[in-house]
Formats: sequence, structure tokens, C-alpha cells
Amino acid sequence: MAKNKSSYVCQHCGAHFGKWAGQCTDCGEWNSLVEAPNVSMPHHNKSTAKPNASRPATRGANAPAGNYSGTHSAVMPLNAVSVTLDTRLPTGISEFDRVLGGGLVAGSVVLIGGDPGIGKSTILLQTATNMARADSLAGSALYVTGEESLAQVAMRARRLDLPADRLRVLAETNVETICAALTQEQPAIAIIDSIQTIYTDAINSAPGGVSQIRESAAILTRYAKQTGTALFLVGHVTKEGTLAGPRVLEHMVDTVLYFEGQSDSRFRMIRAVKNRFGAVNELGIFGMTDMGLKEVANPSAIFLSRYDKPVAGSVVMVSREGTRPLLVEVQALVDDSQGQPRRMALGLDFQRLSMLLAVMHRHGGIHTSGQDVYVNVVGGVKVIETGSDLAVLLACASSIKEKALPSSLAVFGEVGLSGEIRPVPNGQERLKEAMKHGFKHAIIPKANAPAKDSPQFKGINVIAVERLDDAIESAFEL
Repeated sequence: MAKNKSSYVCQHCGAHFGKWAGQCTDCGEWNSLVEAPNVSMPHHNKSTAKPNASRPATRGANAPAGNYSGTHSAVMPLNAVSVTLDTRLPTGISEFDRVLGGGLVAGSVVLIGGDPGIGKSTILLQTATNMARADSLAGSALYVTGEESLAQVAMRARRLDLPADRLRVLAETNVETICAALTQEQPAIAIIDSIQTIYTDAINSAPGGVSQIRESAAILTRYAKQTGTALFLVGHVTKEGTLAGPRVLEHMVDTVLYFEGQSDSRFRMIRAVKNRFGAVNELGIFGMTDMGLKEVANPSAIFLSRYDKPVAGSVVMVSREGTRPLLVEVQALVDDSQGQPRRMALGLDFQRLSMLLAVMHRHGGIHTSGQDVYVNVVGGVKVIETGSDLAVLLACASSIKEKALPSSLAVFGEVGLSGEIRPVPNGQERLKEAMKHGFKHAIIPKANAPAKDSPQFKGINVIAVERLDDAIESAFEL
């Protein structure tokens, strides 16, 4: 006989448990287990239980070889597998194509998340209308909305002045009905807005639950792979900024994109944190206007402040986001603390900032033990690479000394715990980006320094350093 018994499901990773616990033992999240009632839990009689005859016994170290016959995929050498170049479908937005790795791949599944109102539906509607009017994909785009009515989608398209005459739309939340519509329409691109509103009849639970999200995404992903339809899934985010739902959702899809930036800022950034068809950490930069999201032609220019005269605590660093070097201004404010000293980092790793300040004290002779330290990356950019270390410390040193560094100075380099300046990838590309924007001086790791007789770097004074104290001394001598 079967007994109806409640089970508990982790809202973060989807693991099942027979009883409630404060912490999920699979993923380590706290207070993430919710009750999932009406799960059939069969009782087994140990004395009469029999193994499943259709499944072979587990093969131990001394177990004899059993009969493992059955249909399976053919085993072949890796070099015998035929490989074809992926066909890229341009979205009509070059910055979006950059983040995707050069365009959409047929049969790929892209999950895009971000805060409410940041522009997820806007950019996907722009993409859908662009691709629907493409000569090779005319009338081959379907927009499925589960959160808004068709009238709301039409109003947005008219407000953005988008050519919506060829875009097909559907208001539906049942995944079986959506797949039937996709089979009938056979679009080259489909957009599901959003995956948290979609449900399947195979599971008896409310939309948005772990089981519903996982199964609905699996059905849509399977359809995309079988038919070659490029699929966009819009995902909600939690208050921590991560995608809501089970973590397995990110493993099921090919590409995961995150919107960065504040909803009240006029700039938006899309970062690829996973991409099976391109570079991760690729960054696309857009400006939010009355006519939707517009590409930023020169991203480095929007993150640089132009002062009438140099100011203390400001340094320009040459970061690298994906395959593109990017000039970003780092600002630091160091002031006497009125109590417990505070450390705050916006756009940088807080733990790394604390470590760098300790390195500056030990190997640079500048201490901040009784002072508040605030560091900010201008423009809302999140810098996750270690090439920003030297710029952060020079900005802090400039604020402490109340001495401005030259506005024509660009900096990059990683700082080690022993005070050494370590090289970073693509150093010469970063130098070229600094030269393109008119910078005359650059403090960089010695291992990244170009040859002295290199003609392409004659217009910039390259200062190659090996130690942190040398970098600080060189910066304040300019």
C-alpha cells in the first residue's frame, strides 16, 4: 500500500527530504526547505522485497559480468565525431551579439535574468522584432508572454516604435500548449517571458515552484534541441541578485546572462556568466532611452570623468571584460574614522579590498588602520578580475596623501601578498586601449611591458614595475 506523506523540497537546489531541516545538506542554504504535500511514499516489506529484474545489479569489485544488453548510443573515437560550424543568427543588436558570442546559435537555450524593470523584456522584444523582419527569418519569431497581456506587449512595442507587423505573439503559461504552438509555428527564435510563470500538467503544484520550473525548463530545452529553435527564457532574481528557482536551471541551459546596473541609471550592462558558444564574462553596454535600449558605441568613454583639474583619490584602470579592454575610473576616499573603521567596496570584492590594504601597509608603508576606506568603480561596473589591484591601491594612496595623480595616467596589474606586481592577461591590448583614449603614462607589471623599441607604443610612457613600493613612488613622481 502507498501512504501519502509530506516531503520537503529545497527552493535553491531542488533536493528532496523526508523531514524539514533548517539547512539543506546538499547546497548548504538555510531556511530553503518548503513542504511539498501529497507525495506517494510506498511502504516496503523487507522480508518480501525483490530487486527490480529489469535493472542489472550494481557491479562491485568482485561481481561477475552480467547481461547489460539494450539499446544505447554508439561508442566511437572522439576524432571520428563530425563537427560543423555553428550557424549564428544575428539579433540586429551588435552589443547583444557580442555577449552571446557572435549571435544566436540554432537550438541554443539562453537564460536571462535581472532586477524588475531593468530592461529584460525590452531588449528581448527589440530582438524579436529585429529578427522577425530579417530576410532569412521573416515571420519566424514567436514571443510568448506569461506575465503580461497581449495588449501590454503591444503597448510596449508601440511606445518603443518597433516594427511589430511580423512578430507573432502568444499569451500562455501551459508548457504543453506552448510546445504545440511552437510545433505549429516552427519559429527560428522563441521567447518565454518568464519561466517562473510556466507550468506543466504532469506536476500537481503551483507555477514558480522548484519542480515546475525544473520540469518546464527541461521540456522547453528538449524541444529546442530537437527542432533547432533558438530559445530565450526570462528568469526572476532573488533579493541577493541570483536567479530564482533551482540551481540546476543554470546547468540545463547553454547561456546565462545577467543584467547589471541600477534600474534608476541610464546605463545597462549585460554580462555572460555562462556561455557554451562564446567567452564568459563578456560585457555588453547599453543606454536606456525613451526608444528602448541603445548600444553604446564607445563604452570606455562613459566610465571616465573629465575633471577641470586632477583630483585626489581618482585613478583610471584598464580592465578587461570578456574579449574587450575597458577603461574604468576607480575612486577612493580615505578619512579618519569616528569609531570602528569601515571598509566599503562598490563594484569590487570587499574581501579582496581588505587584503590589499594589508599589503599596502606591509609593503607600501601606508597604513589605514584607524581610517574609513571607501572604494567605488564609476558607472556601476562590477570588476571581478585581479588586474584592478594596483589601481585600487594607488587611488587609496592618492586619497591618503591628498595628492592627485595625473589625469593622463592609466594603471593595471595584480598585487601579490608579498608586494610583487604580477602580470595580467592581454597587457598589450590594454595599452593600446589606453593610447586610443589619449593617455600618456601607464604603470604596468614588468612582465607585461612591451619591447623598448616597439614602434606602436612610442606615444605612451610605459613605467614597468615589479614591487608595490616602486609603483607608488613612480606614480607620485609623474
